[in-house]
Amino acid sequence: MLLIPAIDLKDGQCVRLRQGEMEGATVFSDNPAAMAKHWLDSGARRLHLVDLNGAFAGKPKNLDAIREILSVINGEIPVQLGGGIRSLETIEQYLDIGLSYVIIGTAAVKTPGFLHEACDAFPGHVMVGLDAKDGKVAVDGWSKITGHDVVDLAKRFEDYGVEAIVYTDIGRDGMLSGVNIDATVKLAQALHIPVIASGGLTNLDDVRALCAVEDEGISGAITGRAIYEGTIDFKTAQELADELGN
Repeated sequence: MLLIPAIDLKDGQCVRLRQGEMEGATVFSDNPAAMAKHWLDSGARRLHLVDLNGAFAGKPKNLDAIREILSVINGEIPVQLGGGIRSLETIEQYLDIGLSYVIIGTAAVKTPGFLHEACDAFPGHVMVGLDAKDGKVAVDGWSKITGHDVVDLAKRFEDYGVEAIVYTDIGRDGMLSGVNIDATVKLAQALHIPVIASGGLTNLDDVRALCAVEDEGISGAITGRAIYEGTIDFKTAQELADELGN
């Protein structure tokens, strides 16, 4: 089980949100590159970046900070990014500067043809971020709940050739209320591609619970607020996940 530190970027700073509310952002660092190096040194084997301004603007807005992060990571581990990816040109730009994966969210739901093109143009580099509440997919920074069933959409996107699904339970994200294991397992069981869990990871019990269902197809878990507020020590948590994985 891969534990993946999240660096959410807003106005060039590393922040965390509660349930996607931009107004409630907590700033954890004004040096995201130093934060990235910290997680690398703590044993992270992948990083998860979110361009929060980009997600709302529909185009990259934190490129300088992203470049600095990639510079300090220097290709040692894969880096994935979501937020504001709405064109093939943006994907190409991100991959050219050193990102390993892009995560398409709202655009995948609203314009599935774009996702299909992206998977064809950049095979092996495209993931989909599905954010859901009570099994229904949310879009536009979680401001709108659609009628789409998360499992049905994920299966369709799997057929397009996406690399993985990043699944966020938006009722739990940033709330330190535990991972929605049942919903994550239900999604993973319906797919052949990996599911990366996101939202709610709080303590080592959550790590144990995820590791217990890893074989269902859950390859990793993104962690944000917990590692910044100290309810989880990242190094300890990854060591525990490795131990349980063996």
